Amino acid sequence: MKIQERTGAGAGRSAAPAGSSVGERLPTPPRERKPALAALAVLLILVGALGATMLVLQAGDRIEVVKITEEIPAGQAVNDSNTTSVMVAEDPGINYVKWSQLDALKKLKAVTTIPGGVVAVGEMFGEEAKVPEGKALVGLSLKEGQYPAGLKSGATVAAYRVGGTSRSGSGDDADGGSAGSSGSSGGDSVIVDKAVVDYVQDAKGDDLVSSTNLPVTLLVDDAQAAALTQAATNGEVALVLVPGN
Repeated sequence: MKIQERTGAGAGRSAAPAGSSVGERLPTPPRERKPALAALAVLLILVGALGATMLVLQAGDRIEVVKITEEIPAGQAVNDSNTTSVMVAEDPGINYVKWSQLDALKKLKAVTTIPGGVVAVGEMFGEEAKVPEGKALVGLSLKEGQYPAGLKSGATVAAYRVGGTSRSGSGDDADGGSAGSSGSSGGDSVIVDKAVVDYVQDAKGDDLVSSTNLPVTLLVDDAQAAALTQAATNGEVALVLVPGN
């Protein structure tokens, strides 16, 4: 009987610490929910999807148009070497020239000088060039030696009178001296100190097959047009490149 009581007492004592250990365990905090972060993630997904949709829609509204790659002087036309195609967003307010209209565009002329690197619009072209106010276009037909090699449209040149003769072949010594002086200045003088080459025929063009003369058109001031035209008619014009090119 005594042995059983001690065993029972020991069993009671050993159960006490176990109960105490369970009571000291820290409670596990409940998992926090973050609805704001979840909403933000959903919002970012929606924004990304919307952006992708807009890109697709914009790509569908893009059109292929003509871009000018090299400067086109007033009165000249586009060709395969000074144009290329680019894609732009379609805009009803802009009169783009579509790439499919290039052949029709070649039949028109630049109404003013068109710089390279711009997208072509319909207002840039017409049946003929518009000469700026106070300016005139003068055509020349130059022989080899009367123009610099590699002359191109847009170049800045000076026009000289060359090969002229004295305006007076008779008179007394005083008059002869005066005439000789006049002839010297008139035969080798500057007609136009600065002119822009509006057009120059390609040296490989078919128009030069039967002729050695080079067609050139200069844009000059109105006041200089008469003298330049007269000298050109007599074949007394030579062009020189000047600073400004």
